[in-house]
Amino acid sequence: MGVDYYKILQVDKNAKDDDLKKAYRKLAMKWHPDKNPNNKKEAEAKFKQISEAYEVLSDPQKRAIYDQYGEEGLKGQVPPPDAGGPGGATFFQTGDGPNVFRFNPRDANDIFSEFFGSSSPFGRMGGGGARGGMRGSPFGSMFGDDIFSSFGEGRPMNQAPRKAPPIENTLPCSLEELYKGTTKKMKISREIADASGKTLPVEEILTIDIKPGWKKGTKITFPEKGNEQPNVVPADLVFIIDEKPHSRFTREGNDLVVMLKISLAEALTGYTVHLTTLDGRSLMIPITNVIHPNYEEVVPKEGMPIPKDPSKRGNLRIKFNIKFPARLTAEQKSGIKKLLAP
Repeated sequence: MGVDYYKILQVDKNAKDDDLKKAYRKLAMKWHPDKNPNNKKEAEAKFKQISEAYEVLSDPQKRAIYDQYGEEGLKGQVPPPDAGGPGGATFFQTGDGPNVFRFNPRDANDIFSEFFGSSSPFGRMGGGGARGGMRGSPFGSMFGDDIFSSFGEGRPMNQAPRKAPPIENTLPCSLEELYKGTTKKMKISREIADASGKTLPVEEILTIDIKPGWKKGTKITFPEKGNEQPNVVPADLVFIIDEKPHSRFTREGNDLVVMLKISLAEALTGYTVHLTTLDGRSLMIPITNVIHPNYEEVVPKEGMPIPKDPSKRGNLRIKFNIKFPARLTAEQKSGIKKLLAP
């Protein structure tokens, strides 16, 4: 059969028109030569194959000939199912044979422009993608792609579509979620456009995997999930992590900080800290030192996970708010002086 157009577009032989359009849009964007400057030759060949495959399979007559006779049938080696055909196909009489179907593939950039509104959506201002010449001019194919280049007009008439600005949304997360990691499902509504430019509303569920240790301000980007519009590249949808206040802990970098209230007697005579961690474990931390107003007990590796290496953690820092008595009796003062005398 020669070239397998179904394989090129990565569709099965029962693919409908919508399947073909979806496959073409995905592959054409991936293999557009302007998007592959480091392997442009390979990209140009693949881009041309993708366009040719779409042109054949999206046209009922060409597809019928291809399904029956393969690529050879399209290249004029077998008679057509009927005489006459739409654009890209011509019939001619040979000197010694019947009418022959001859398939002349359209320019790959023309097909691309019908989908995306431009021969190059990647910001090129010259060259017109895989082919030079003036876009939209019938003379480019009749007299050569670069007929206007000598007159200084060898750039495309279509400008690359602009990119819509990103859409940013806050994603509030509890400290427990940022400590352990979690998955959130976000339902979005947006408009998508078909090949004709007509838009229709769709709903999608986006999955956001929040990694242990992520911080406030972390951004999760879903490329081009905004509304689709003619000649506009859809906006990126960006979720920005926000940290909800916690009743017990505050976060400082990768450390967790907790403030405890204790009495003066506890500060002077010793105190045992009882804490429940963000993942539900119980900690018991005895402190035998005298606790002064600036004292800080550091518990290693009981802080937040470090995003680049969740097996490592920051520290737990315990601070103290010491409650002093509002008044003392003369007897109490005398007793304290005796106890604390040097």
